[in-house]
Amino acid sequence: MADKQEKKKIKVAFPHMGNIYIAWASALKRLGVEPFIPPYSSKRTLSLGTKNSPESICLPYKLILGNFIEAIEGGADYVAMISSPGICRLGEYGAGIQNTLEDMGYHANYIELQLYDGIKGMFRFLTQLTGVRNPITIIRAIVFAFRKVFATDRLENLLSYYRAREIHTGDAEKAFKKGMKLIYDADHYKDLKKAEKQATAEIKKVQIDAKRDVLHVDLTGEIYLVQDPFSNQNIERELGKMGVQTRRTLTVSSFLRDAIIPKMFVKGETHLERAFRLAKPYLARDIGGDSLECVSDIIYANEKGKDGIIHVSPFTCMPEIMSQNFFPAIRENCEIPILPLILDEQTGKAGYITRLEAFVDLMRRRKRKKEMELAQAEKSASTV
Repeated sequence: MADKQEKKKIKVAFPHMGNIYIAWASALKRLGVEPFIPPYSSKRTLSLGTKNSPESICLPYKLILGNFIEAIEGGADYVAMISSPGICRLGEYGAGIQNTLEDMGYHANYIELQLYDGIKGMFRFLTQLTGVRNPITIIRAIVFAFRKVFATDRLENLLSYYRAREIHTGDAEKAFKKGMKLIYDADHYKDLKKAEKQATAEIKKVQIDAKRDVLHVDLTGEIYLVQDPFSNQNIERELGKMGVQTRRTLTVSSFLRDAIIPKMFVKGETHLERAFRLAKPYLARDIGGDSLECVSDIIYANEKGKDGIIHVSPFTCMPEIMSQNFFPAIRENCEIPILPLILDEQTGKAGYITRLEAFVDLMRRRKRKKEMELAQAEKSASTV
C-alpha cells in the first residue's frame, strides 16, 4: 500500500506541443501518476533551450529542452520524450537532451516513447513509467487519451471557423480556452462527452459575420510547428484576424490514425496513405519527417479548391528543406499559391506578419479575378 502511495507522488512531465498536454495528462492520472505540466513555452523557455543547444539544431529541439529544464526546476521526477526512427533528427533528440540535462546537473529520470511502435509501444512505455501492468487498465487509459485528442482537434477546427468570422477579435479564442478547461477536467467518458458539448456551445455563442468574405488556407509543414502556437508565432490567430479560416493538415489525431490505432479500427484513407498516393509523381518514397505529407498536402489543397497553402518549417530541418525543393515542380501542375515560412529563434514578428499580409492580399486578388472571370463567362453564356 505504501508503495502504491509512493507511485502516486511521481510527477511526470512531457514537452508542450499545442494542446497535447490535455491528452497525456488524462492518461497519467488514470494510471495513478501525477502529470506535471511545465509552464507553457515562452521567451524564457526558448532562451533556456537555445543557450544549452547545439548551434545548428532546429527550433523544436530548443523548445523541448527548455520545457524539460523548466519542468525539472519545477519539481518533475520524470521527463518523457518521444522518439522516432528514420532520417529526421527526432531520433537523436533523446540522447542529446539527456546528455545536456546531465551536464547541467539535473538528475530527473529520462524515459522515451518510440512513436512507430503502435499500441504495443505505448503499452510498454506506460508500464515502464507507471508500474501498472494490468493491460485492461492501460488500454482504457490510452483510449481515453485518444478520445481527448479527437475532441480537442474538433474544437480546434470549430475555433478556426469562428475566429475568421468573429465580430469582436479574440472572443472565439476566449471561448475556446474555456472549452479546453472543460475537456481537461473531464475524468470519465460521460464527462468528456458532456464537456465537448458544452465547449462547442460556448464557441457557438460567439457573434460572427456569416457573410464575411473568408479565405480558406491549409497549414502544412513540420508537425511540431504546425501544432504549436508559440513556435509558429500564433500564425492561425494572425490569419484569423485577416479573415482566413485555416485547416491543419497535420494533427495529432491524424498521426494516431496513421501510426498508432490498428488499421481495422480506422475508417477510410489515412493521411499517410493519401500522401503516398498523391505525392508519388514528385516523391516516390518517404524521406523522413513530414516531407511526404507536405508534398501531398499541396496537391490535395489544390484539388479541394483552397485559396492557398502555407508551409511552416524549422530552420535547418532537412526533410522540410527537401520537400520545398519540389514546390517549383508542383507549381507547374497546381494553381494554388504556396507560402513557405522558415522559423527559428531569430524570426522577427513584424516581418513575419508583413509576409502573411502580402500573401493574404495575393489570395484575395486571385479570388476576385477568378470570380470576375466566372461571372463574365456566365454572362457570355446567357447571351448566346
